[in-house]
Amino acid sequence: MTRENYALIEEYMKSCMADSAHDREHVRRVLYNALEIATDMNDVDYDVLIAACLLHDIARREQQLDPSICHAQAGAEKAYVFLAENSFDEAFAQQVRHCIKTHRYRKSTPPQSIEAKILFDADKLDAVGATGIARTLMYKGAVSEPLYSLLDDGSVSDGNGDESPSFFQEYIFKLQDLYDNFYTEKGRALALERQTAAKEFYSRLYNEVSASNNSGRALLDTLLK
Repeated sequence: MTRENYALIEEYMKSCMADSAHDREHVRRVLYNALEIATDMNDVDYDVLIAACLLHDIARREQQLDPSICHAQAGAEKAYVFLAENSFDEAFAQQVRHCIKTHRYRKSTPPQSIEAKILFDADKLDAVGATGIARTLMYKGAVSEPLYSLLDDGSVSDGNGDESPSFFQEYIFKLQDLYDNFYTEKGRALALERQTAAKEFYSRLYNEVSASNNSGRALLDTLLK
């Protein structure tokens, strides 16, 4: 990829970013993760991979405004139109579209090409470990969701079985299981290196808030007549 084409795609990406948890630095981390994963792979089309990484979250704003919109699907079409309008090759635009369309964790459509699998893993790698915890907390704060929910007896829920969104619910529902959902050996290995940090943070946070909640409620109960 030429520096001129890289700059063109990067500038378009920057114009689409509107989410602190999915900002331009997230995009760059995904790109750098992808390039590291690709060092262990053969026959990678680096032009497709770089473009797909840069453009994979360009429809996050649309999903924020309308949660019924899938940013992966909308972003794939948005990227395809952008590339076509800027005279990129049709086959190239189609390959980038496939990568973006299949990168989402909750999507039932799995990635097929090697570039799509690398993007999937590179994006998930930014959702694990300490980085994943930090980004989740940023996102939860941005959409005004709490750290945790309380059970009917007033104790802190650990997230299991919760229907209401919270950080603990997101950890149980998604974050703790990400380590089994990688398509490449390199991506899986890099993720496992980060797993302990995420586990320890979740456990320590739950223990802290749960202990404070339990002792605080007991003390308050002795003071209320």
